[in-house]
This record gives sequence, structure tokens and C-alpha cells, in this order.
Amino acid sequence: MDLEAVCKRSALHAKPRGLILQYGTAGFRTNAQHLDHIMFRMGLLAVLRSKQTRSTIGVMVTASHNPEEDNGVKLVDPLGEMLAPSWEEHATCLASAEEQDVPQVLAAIVEKEAVDLTQTAFIVIARDTRPSSEKLSQSVIDGVTVLGGQFHDYGLLTTPQLHYMVYCRNSGGRYGQATVEGYCQKLSKAFVDLTNQVSCSGDVKRSVKVDCANGIGALKLREMEHYFSRGLSVLLFNDGTEGRLNHLCGADFVKSQQKPPQGMEMKSGERCCSFDGDADRIVYYYCDADGHFHLIDGDKIATLISSFLKELLLEIGESLNLGVVQTAYANGSSTRYLEEVMKVPVYCTKTGVKHLHHKAQEFDIGVYFEANGHGTALFSEAVEVKIKRLAQELDDGKGKAARMLASIIDLFNQAAGDAISDMLVIEAILALKGLTVQQWDAIYVDLPNRQLKVKVADRRVISTTDAERQAVTPPGLQEAINDLVKKYTLARAFVRPSGTEDIVRVYAEANSQESADRLAYEVSLLVFQLAGGIGERPQPTF
Repeated sequence: MDLEAVCKRSALHAKPRGLILQYGTAGFRTNAQHLDHIMFRMGLLAVLRSKQTRSTIGVMVTASHNPEEDNGVKLVDPLGEMLAPSWEEHATCLASAEEQDVPQVLAAIVEKEAVDLTQTAFIVIARDTRPSSEKLSQSVIDGVTVLGGQFHDYGLLTTPQLHYMVYCRNSGGRYGQATVEGYCQKLSKAFVDLTNQVSCSGDVKRSVKVDCANGIGALKLREMEHYFSRGLSVLLFNDGTEGRLNHLCGADFVKSQQKPPQGMEMKSGERCCSFDGDADRIVYYYCDADGHFHLIDGDKIATLISSFLKELLLEIGESLNLGVVQTAYANGSSTRYLEEVMKVPVYCTKTGVKHLHHKAQEFDIGVYFEANGHGTALFSEAVEVKIKRLAQELDDGKGKAARMLASIIDLFNQAAGDAISDMLVIEAILALKGLTVQQWDAIYVDLPNRQLKVKVADRRVISTTDAERQAVTPPGLQEAINDLVKKYTLARAFVRPSGTEDIVRVYAEANSQESADRLAYEVSLLVFQLAGGIGERPQPTF
């Protein structure tokens, strides 16, 4: 490791003095003009991680659902997963080091992780469509090359596509071919095989409107559309030809604002969905005959998918360990439906897709989605092998069910969530079950809920346990929340500190919107009073 060369190159990507950023669930994210040094240093770190794991490592330049002027970066581990927690700490330490300390930090990582510097390193890089992404990708490449790493720049990809490329390269081709064409062919073949099972009496030509958030998803859907065009017509909106990335559109906007994106006309009963800027989230929605907007978020997506998987397993006669993983933000109606009606076990983790992903890996088949539409289904390697063997060996109804399940396994890009993959799975299941979007939505009725946030002097005053559903500190807060919840029917509420700013997030749900709003307001007042609220006191929203 030529530390002198690193110092010289690092000086060309100098860190603004005193700037501290933390590697979170989604990597680093901030205004693009503050990221040059971060990108260079993540190139360095990717090389060390590649040498340590003796695997290809991915670097994705994106800020997902953030505004266009932001950007970010995250590293992808060998199996297409998010970076290991211990290396997240190295990323934060390296990114925050003052210029003169970079060599020592690198040397400390090498020593602590027993990195064999004689190993070769190979890095794959991709970026989203932000104006700043190309230049920032070059900064990553500078970091890779100064440490002697080799690289392949894929250029424009969705985040899940880069996860796919990393996994393909590290599985010796077993998972698929590490090209855009390989990705398109794998997903579209599985989709076509699955939808070929739809009875002829069903809707032969289905269509869905897709809001692409003016992001990379539009480019990539256009590249693969012809592969499955006979079974599904995809109508693209907010495709990047005009309008700003994630501005008044995209999955995050639709979920948080509970209304359609700008630039999309919706007729009654039409199936519509939105991606986010890097196409790793998806939410569905429609308008009813009275013009009312209905959102179908990650909870109902997880319910549709897990219910269908259970039906197939029952048909095959296999008692595999199927589990659904949610966060505290999952609507209580979804949890009750899964546990009491579908008899599918549900587990709760801390917020952040990496926590759901790790829990889902404990099952033969683990389905996880955050309410924001970020999620997927994971299948253990043993299950994949077993199902594909049964698909070849069995005939009659069991064989058909096994082949359908095998296609679903191939459809899921087992990254941390893929909007394109998820959309194809959803469209196939709806076609196979003959469900309209309204019938899907009617599986259960969401409990009314409200999310608020309270500014505090120091968010660390709040600590939680039980997957963030119970506050441990400050003393007396949880007991007071419990007393408020008892006043309402089918109610629950929790508070958790933000991971990035000094605010506390409040969630409440109850059997009516007025009750949910009142409970959220009352809990917000408690947080303001007991956890050092600053600025204006919370105001009622009802």
C-alpha cells in the first residue's frame, strides 16, 4: 500500500475541515458538493474490503429518494448485501478523518481486519441519473486505482441492478450473468413463465402506469420492456425527459403526501405504481369511482406476496419455514391479518432495511417490506435447490405450483429490494389470482394513523428497546404513552429518535383518524415536555 501516493491523490479530493458525516443504513448522503472526498475514500475502502473478502465489491453513487441536488454512496458486499456493520464503522472513521490522518486510518483498518494487501481487488461501480453522479463516480475510481484496484464501471444502473451484478460475479454465474442483458433476461423469463400459467379467461393484456420519479428506473424499464411486452403493457410517467428527480413524484412523495404524483393522469380503477429515484422502492395506488385516492404500501405488498407463497407451499405439500418481517411502522391491521387469518408468523425489527434483511435470512423463506415500499423476499439456497428439483420431478397440480414458485424465486432480485423485480412479482400474482387492484386493497382495511416529528435539543435523550416500540429513556415517558394509548380503541403509539437529525419521530394509530391524530398530538406534547423539545410546541392537526 503506497501511502505516499494515497496522500498525493487524496489532496486532490481534500475534505472540508471539520465536516463529519456518518455511514447510515443507506450509506452517506448529503448535498453533492460536499461529497468529493467521501467518494475518493470509499474507493479506497472498497479496495480493502475486496482484498479482505477476496470478492468483487460494489460502489453505488446515488441518493435514492433525496432531492436532485443531493447525492450519496454506498458499498455492496459480496452476496449483493449491504456493507457489514463493522465496515460501516470503518467507513465513518475514514470519511471523517482529517487529511493528514488518512494514511493512519487506512493502516489501522488493514491491521484490525487482517487485510492481505497482496490480494487482488476488483470493484464494480454504477451511478444514478443525477447531474453530479458522473463526476463523483470518477472520484470513486481515483480511490480504487491509487490502491491498485481493478474496476468495471457499469455507468447508469438502478441500485438493485448493481447489487445483482455483485452477486452474479461472486457466485460464479450461478445466480445469473453480470450484465444488463443478463438481468433483463432472467427477470423477464421468470415473469413470462409465471404469467403463462394464467387461465385464458383472465385479462390477457394487462397494463400498469409507472411513475419513475424522473430517475434511472425509466431508462432501465425501457431497456427491458420488450422482453415481457406481450404479457404486460408498462406506461411510463415522470421518465426524466422533463421535471426534476423526485420532485413532486416518486414513491417517497406518494407515500408521505398520500396523493398521486404530479404528471400522471389516473382513471378510476387503474393500477398505478411509483418507484423512487434509484428504483429500490415501490408503492401502488389507484383512485376509486368517487375520485378518492387509495395507497397500497409495503405492508399490503408483503401481505400479497407472503399469502401467495403460503398457498403455493400448501399446494406442493412442503412445510417450509416462512416468516414476514416488519418494523414498528407496519400498520396493525396488516400484522393481525398475517398472524390471525393467514397464520403466517410476523417478526418486528428496528427501522432500517438492513435490520429486516438480516432477520429475514433466518427463515427458509423470509418476506420483508418497510411501509415505504422497500423490501423483497429471500429464499435460502437449500430451498431454491429443493423447489427447482421438485419443479422438474413433479407433475399434476403439485408440479405446476412448484414451477410457479421456482419462477418467483428467479423473479426476486435478492438485493435489499428492487422496484422492477417487485413490480413484476406483484403483476404476476394479481394476474394469477385474477385480482383487481381494488380487491387487493380490500384484503384488510388499514387502521388510521398519523406520523409527526418533534424538534429536540439532543435526540440521544430518547433510547428505545423492543424493536423501537418501547422508550427506555427519559424516565416516565413510556408509562405516560401507555396511559394515553389506553384512552383509545385499537390504539398504539411509539417514539424513536431520528438517525440523522435532532428530531424525535412519533407514530400513532387508532380506530379513527381523529383518534389517531389526537393520540399523535398528545404523545408529541409528552416528548416536547420530557425529552427537551425546542422551538414551537407541537400543534394539533385535527
